[in-house]
Formats: sequence, structure tokens, C-alpha cells
Amino acid sequence: MTKVAVAAANSAALEAGLEVAAEGGNAVDAAVAASIAAMCTDPGMVSIMSGAYVNIWPVDGDPVVIDGNVEMPGRGLDPGRFGQGLRWVTTQYGGGITLGVGAGSVANSGAVHALSRASELFGRIPWSRVVEPSERSCRDGYAVGAAAALYLGIVRESLFGDDPEAHAIVTGPEGHALRNGEVVTNSDLADILELLGAQGPSLFTSGAVGRVLVDQMEEHGGLITREDLLAYEPLERRPTMRRLGDWTVALNPPPSVGGPMLAVMLGELAARSPGWSWADVIEIQKRVLAYRLSVHDRSPDLLADGHALLESVDRHGLAGLPTSASTSHVSAVDSEGGACSITMSAGYGAGIVIPGTGIMLNNALGEPELNRLGLHALAPGTRLASNMAPTTARNDAGGCIAAGSPGADRITTALMQVLGQALLRGVDLAEAIEAPRLHVRFGEDGTPVVEHEPDPSIAAAVVSSGLPGSEYPSKHMYFGGVGAAQFEGGRVHAAADSRREAAVGTASSSP
Repeated sequence: MTKVAVAAANSAALEAGLEVAAEGGNAVDAAVAASIAAMCTDPGMVSIMSGAYVNIWPVDGDPVVIDGNVEMPGRGLDPGRFGQGLRWVTTQYGGGITLGVGAGSVANSGAVHALSRASELFGRIPWSRVVEPSERSCRDGYAVGAAAALYLGIVRESLFGDDPEAHAIVTGPEGHALRNGEVVTNSDLADILELLGAQGPSLFTSGAVGRVLVDQMEEHGGLITREDLLAYEPLERRPTMRRLGDWTVALNPPPSVGGPMLAVMLGELAARSPGWSWADVIEIQKRVLAYRLSVHDRSPDLLADGHALLESVDRHGLAGLPTSASTSHVSAVDSEGGACSITMSAGYGAGIVIPGTGIMLNNALGEPELNRLGLHALAPGTRLASNMAPTTARNDAGGCIAAGSPGADRITTALMQVLGQALLRGVDLAEAIEAPRLHVRFGEDGTPVVEHEPDPSIAAAVVSSGLPGSEYPSKHMYFGGVGAAQFEGGRVHAAADSRREAAVGTASSSP
């Protein structure tokens, strides 16, 4: 009998993962099924046209990260097409942000490609069966989550108002913004998922959806071409490996930004263990995130700069560092010792759907924090920057953990603190996730501010650091939403953050 534990973004995603697990699926099957459901049942928050990273550590092999992140489109286009097709939206979400949306903000997505490759290489359940629970949820109805309801309450008109099909998806039957717990359907997307189960990712490249998408881009100033869709490949990468106490940790490698930053943060905590302090957390975050701001956020070669960062810190420690939107996550483990961690992001959303499909599009090219070199400045085929940092780990006794978080640049700082507690100090996983957190944020003028949840020890460390501090009144989703699953001592279990809506559960099956 195989047991699987899943930490997912919402109840529909959890049910999808547990359903395929109960039919003999392993951690990869459960995580992939839950991820597809999350992308289809969190309108506005994430989309099946997202980017994604899949971190898998099979029980009988080496860990691997499947890179399905978004990439810069525009193969074969006249240079005059670049810089067009966007409108700018200012919203009060996140304290006030300005986004580029519309066809010109859409990057070439790879989430479905990465999930399909993971299923093919490591899963046991047929792809069509892995997709089926998501199709059923979209056809029969799913409950809108609190985070999606909050987001749509702010951006429904400004972001989605220009596209009647997109606006209808995020609007209730009486013309209101979707409410937390309201049950909605998306029959167009259900039909697409049925085709996806039968055809696989080719539906989105050479198939019907890909053809409609290319026509839409051509008509409205977007950059995605048929050549882009046909050229996209999920890439299998060797994770960045770190030793933390009794644990070996596999992290998202370059060109990801989130993985290398997390690797450095955890490595520095390990060097200070077992007695690392909140003062250490502040110092490490300040140094690492300042480096990111000065180098990685403006890097034309994230692969080279990511490896240079890791090599420099391995040799010299932190002294080697110069001083110069919405995501979703699923974690799963199984009782055979397999672990799978998947993080997905569609940015803040382009505000449009592929006509007739119910598929919302990403706005990765319109996110200022991912495009600091300028609008449409990257060469076609370049993978965009990413904060995503899905992580797996295995200890000397054969136990394993899958962990990750949404939360933009707070992904790395949240995971640093949770994994630092759980792996270096042996703190119970649920307790580590619920512990108070801090995050060093750099303002527009480059000044670091320590934002933190209420805790006397953190407050004292902020005062000692000499940095300005900002204390939130209570735990807050700003500081991430970690979801993790663990296999230890023959038992599987999952834990998820109370800061953000999530769902955890286990399922058992006979082979």
C-alpha cells in the first residue's frame, strides 16, 4: 500500500491530487494533478498558461528540476513589433503597483509542458486521468478561494474590464466580483481540459488552442508566434545541492533567481548553526537581497550570474557578495520516499483570455520586477527571471520533504526561515511553518526595511540591527504561504500555512 501526503493551494487541487493517489499514483502524480487543478480553479491568481518549476526527488534516483518557466516570445517578428500591445494599469493591490497587461504582456508559457514531462518520466497514472479531476471541477463547479476573491475585488474592472470573456469569468451571476466560497463553473475551460487529456501539450503548440492564440497575438500586438510555440521545450536541470545538518537539499538552479538566493541563505544559516539568531536572519537577507537587486534583477545572463553567485559564496561566504505576483504551490511525498514540489506563476494576469477557451493569460512581460532591463528587451527564447523556489530534501535516514511557497520575493525568505527551523533545528514541520517571520525589503531608494510579524525577539533584533522596522499587526500572507509534505519514520503528513488559504490531506492505495 502506497500512502501520499499533499499540501495544495485549495480544496479542488487537494481533491485532484488525492484522487489520483488513491488510484495508485505516487507523489509526482498527485502533485501534477493538484497543480493542474490549482491553475484552473484559482481565477485571476494563476493560469494553465503559467510558468512552472517541478522539483522531483525519486526514491531510486537523483533529484531533477524540470524548468517550465515562461520565456520571451517574438521569434521571426519584425523588430518594429516589439514594445507594443500593452496597456498600463495602476491598482491598489499590494500597496499600489503599476502593471503592463494585454496581448503584449504575454510570455510564452511552459507549465503544461513541464507537468506533462514530469508525468511521463516519473508518474504512474495516465496523463488523461491526471487531467480529468480538473476538467470535472471546471464543468461541475468549484469554490472560489479567499485569496482570489480578495484580488478580484480590487482588480476585476481595471484589469479584466477590457475583455468581455475574461470579465465574465471573474464576475458572479448578479454582476458582482466573485466572493469567497462562491461556486462557479468554466465550461469552456472544461472542454479544453478534455482535449488536453487526449492530446497533451501539442494542443497548445500545433493544435487548435495554439492556432487561436497566435491569431489573437497577431491581431492585438502580442509577440507569441507559431515558431515560439513549436520551439518551447521543458528543460531538465540538475538542482543546486546543499547540505544542511542531516539533510541534503535540492534547490531550483540558475537561471532561476529564487533557488540560488535560497541556497545562499540556507548555507549561511547552516554555517551559524545550531545557534543562528534573528540578527543572523536579518543580516543574511539584507546582504543576499541587496546583491539580487544590484545584479540579478538587471542581469542579461541569469544562468552565468547564478552560478557565479553560488561559486563566490562557496569560496568566500557573504564577504564574496558585492555591496553594490501571484503564484501557487503544491507539495507531495509518498511512503516509498518520493518527493515532488511544484511552483507556478502567471504574474498578475494579462486581463485577457484566449477566445473561446476560458484560458486566462499571463502578464510576465508586463511585470516590472521581472523586466528591469526594459520592456521587451530580452532576446526571443530567453527564460525570464523567477522567484520560484520549489525544494525537495532527503535525510540520512531516508526521510524526505517537499516544500515551497507563493509570495514573489518573499518566497525565498519564507522558505529560508521554515527550512532553517525544520532542517537545522529539528522543529516540527507544522510548527516551523507557523513560526513568526521577517522579510528585509528594499525601497525604491535602496534603503532596507525589516518588515516582520509580531514577536519580541524579532523586534529586539530589528532594533539592534539599526535598520528601520515595520511590524504587521498579525500573521499575514505577505510573508508567504508555505506548503510542505514529509515522509519520516514510515509516516506521511502535510502542513500548510495559516497565512494563506491551503488544503492538506493524505490518501492510500494498493499498487
